[in-house]
Amino acid sequence: QVQLVESGGGLVQPGGSLRLSCAASGSSNSINVMGWYRQPPGKQRELVATITSGGRTNYADSVKGRFTISRDNAKNTLYLQMNTLKPEDTAVYYCNGFYSNGRLYWGQGTQVTVSS
Repeated sequence: QVQLVESGGGLVQPGGSLRLSCAASGSSNSINVMGWYRQPPGKQRELVATITSGGRTNYADSVKGRFTISRDNAKNTLYLQMNTLKPEDTAVYYCNGFYSNGRLYWGQGTQVTVSS
């Protein structure tokens, strides 16, 4: 059974940093694209960043220059380094993985709250 498990969320003050991780397991297929999405309170889920197996990245304009996505292909683990956090970054953060067999899987989400 494929599982993606996020960790690293929590409460942080404005201007602070957090590092999210997403560990994927349960499949022998490779993961072509991995991504981070977030759902702010009362809003729809939105793209944060994506990264291909070759390291090509894409970011939402709202996080460019503050967030960095990376992945360790050997460990099937995805990361999101979040710096200079703002209250509007408060959301549930989800990771996903698009596998070589055409299947898309999501994690269960981790809460990030930016507040003083």
